[in-house]
Amino acid sequence: MGTEVTSAAEISKPLLSAENAEEKIPPWKEQITVRGLLVSALLGSLFCIITHKLNLTVGVIPSLNVAAGLLGFFFVKSWTELASRIGLWSKPFTRQENTVIQTCVVACYGLAFSGGFGSYMLSMDQRTYELIGADYPGNRAEDVKNPSLGWMIGFMFVVSFLGLFSLVTLRKVMVIDYKLTYPSGTATALLINSFHTSTGAELAEKQVRCLGKYLSISFFWSCFKWFFSGVGDSCGFDNFPSLGLVAFKNTYLPVRMFYFDFSPTYVGCGLICPHIVNCSVLLGAIVSWGFLWPFISTKAGNWYPDNLGSSDFKGLYGYKVFIAISLILGDGLYNLIKIVIITVKEIVNARSKQTSLPLVVSPQDDASSHLLTEEKLREETFIKDSIPSWFAASGYIGLAAISTAVIPNIFPQMRWYLVLACYIVAPALAFCNSYGTGLTDWSLASTYGKIGLFIFASLIGSKGGVIAGLAACGVMMSIVSTAADLMQDFKTGYLTLSSPKSMFVSQLIGTALGCVIAPLTFWLYWTAFDIGSPDGVYKAPYAVIYREMAILGVEGFSALPEHCLELCCGFFVAALAINLLRDVTPTTVSKYIPIPMAMAVPFYIGAYFAIDMFVGTVILFVWEQLNKKEADDYAGAVASGLICGDGIWTVPSAILSIFRIDPPICMNFVPSS
Repeated sequence: MGTEVTSAAEISKPLLSAENAEEKIPPWKEQITVRGLLVSALLGSLFCIITHKLNLTVGVIPSLNVAAGLLGFFFVKSWTELASRIGLWSKPFTRQENTVIQTCVVACYGLAFSGGFGSYMLSMDQRTYELIGADYPGNRAEDVKNPSLGWMIGFMFVVSFLGLFSLVTLRKVMVIDYKLTYPSGTATALLINSFHTSTGAELAEKQVRCLGKYLSISFFWSCFKWFFSGVGDSCGFDNFPSLGLVAFKNTYLPVRMFYFDFSPTYVGCGLICPHIVNCSVLLGAIVSWGFLWPFISTKAGNWYPDNLGSSDFKGLYGYKVFIAISLILGDGLYNLIKIVIITVKEIVNARSKQTSLPLVVSPQDDASSHLLTEEKLREETFIKDSIPSWFAASGYIGLAAISTAVIPNIFPQMRWYLVLACYIVAPALAFCNSYGTGLTDWSLASTYGKIGLFIFASLIGSKGGVIAGLAACGVMMSIVSTAADLMQDFKTGYLTLSSPKSMFVSQLIGTALGCVIAPLTFWLYWTAFDIGSPDGVYKAPYAVIYREMAILGVEGFSALPEHCLELCCGFFVAALAINLLRDVTPTTVSKYIPIPMAMAVPFYIGAYFAIDMFVGTVILFVWEQLNKKEADDYAGAVASGLICGDGIWTVPSAILSIFRIDPPICMNFVPSS
C-alpha cells in the first residue's frame, strides 16, 4: 500500500489557445507512434524504479504525471529537432502524441504501486513471516509465498487489464454527462496544451533544463554519498546527526530518530506534496517518536516483557504496527463513506438536473462563442472514435474467465468461486472509486483492497485465510485503481482533443509494459538489497502491516499486547474525528488540520524522512513568498529532477551490490567525550 499524493487544479481559462485551436487533429492510429512507445518504455522503467524505492522506504508516492508529460515532451521534441538538423524528415510532434506518451507512462508505473510489490505481495514472503514470528497466533509457515518473476508477471497479466474494460463504456457519462472534474487529469491537459504553443514550448524547454540540472545534481550527490556509506546501516550521510546526537538517539528507543539524511528523493517529495501533507507527516513523527513510543517504552516489564527484540510483536513493535493500522483504517473508512455519500448525492442531483458538480468555468464575455465552439469540438472528437460496448463487455468477461481459472493455480487458497465473486462486484466498486476520484482527486484503491482483504481472510479462516485475503486485496486494488486511472486519462484526452481509441490502446500498451517492467525493476531491488529488514534502508513497512491485517481478519484481536486495543480504538476514533473536523470547519481553518493517513506513515517507519519532506516544503514556502510565479513554474521540475536523479542512481547502486562491491569509507559520528 502507498499513499499516492496528487494536487487539484482549478481550471478557469480556455484549455486551447487561439494558435492551436484550428490545428488538424490526426487520426487515432497516428497519435500512437513508435518513438512515443520507445519513450514510454524508457520513462516507465525509470518511474517504476522510483515508485518501488518510495514504496519500499516510506510509502508516500507523489504524482509523477507532470514529470511524465514534461520528459515525454523533451525526448520527442529533441528527436524531431535533431532529425531536422541532420536532414531527416520526422513527423510533427502533436499534443495528442504527448498525451498518449503520458498516459502510457502513468499506466506502466501505476502498476508498481497497485501491484503491491511493497505491500500485499511482499506480505506473503518468508522475511515478513519471520519478522512477525513463528509463534505469533495466526502466523503460519504454510502461509508463505516468496517473490518469483514467473508468478508475479503472470499475476500482473491476469488481474491488471480488467479495470480497463470494466468502465470504458461509461466514459461519456463520466466525462461529458456528469462533467466530473478529475483535477489531476485536467491539470495535466492544461500542461500539455501549454507545451504545444510557442510560449508554452519555450517555458517547457526551460523547465526541462531545470529538471536536467537538478537530476544531475541529485545523481552525483547520491553517488558521492555512496562512497561514505560503508558496510551495514550505521555509516554515511544517511546517519548524519544533523539535529544533534540527542535528537538522533533516544534514551528509550534503540533506533535513529530525528535527523536530516540528505535524501534528494524525500526533499523532492516535499516540494511536490501539498504543505499540509508534509506538515502532517512531521506531526505524526513528533507525536509517535517524540512522545508516544518513549512513553510506552517506560512500561516495559509492566505492559509487555522487557527482554523482547526490537521487532517482536508482543512488545513495542506491536504497538507501532497496530496503531499505524488504526489510523490508516480510520482515515480510509471515513473517506470511503464520505465519497460514497457524495457519489450517491451527485448521481441523484444529475438525474434531477440539479447537479452542483464542479464545472470548467466559462467566462461570460466576447470569447464565450469561441469557448462553446471549443467545447463542441472536444465532445465531437471524444464521441467519434467510440469503443463498442460489446467489445468492452466481452473483454471483461473473457479476462475474468481466464483470471478465475489462473489465480487458484497461483494461490491455491483462493478458490475459483471467490475470484469470480470479486469480478462480479468489482465493476460497482470501480465505478464508485472512479466517480469519487473525479470529484475529489483522491483514489481509495488501497481502501477497497483492505476491505477485500478482511472479508476474504475471515471467510477462509485459519487455514489459508492470510494468503487468500492478500490475494483478494491484490485483485480488488488492481481493478479499482486502473479503472480510476483510465477515467483520469480520458479526461486528459478529452481536453487535449485526443481520440478515446488512442487513449485506450495506450493504456493497454502501458499496462502490458507495466506487467513486465514493474516485476523486473522490483526484482532488481529484491536481488540487490536486504528488502524487509527493520534496520535496513528498504524496510518495506507496509509488508508487515498488510500481513498483520490479514492475521487480524483471521484471528481477531486476541494477539494484541496489553492496552494496545484501547490505544488502537482511540487513534481510530481520532482519525474519524480529525477528518470530520476537516470537513465541517471553514477552509481557512481546515487547511491547517492534519491528514491522519499522512500522520500514520512515520508512526511505523520513523521520523527521518519527515524531516527531509519538511525541508522540501519549507524551501517551497519560502520560494513562493519570494517569487510565486517562478515557484509555480519550476518547483515541479526541480522536484522531479531530485527524485529522478536519486532514482537513476539506484540502478548502478544495485549493480554494485549484486557484484558485492562495497563502499570504501564508513563515515560515523560519536560524542566528543
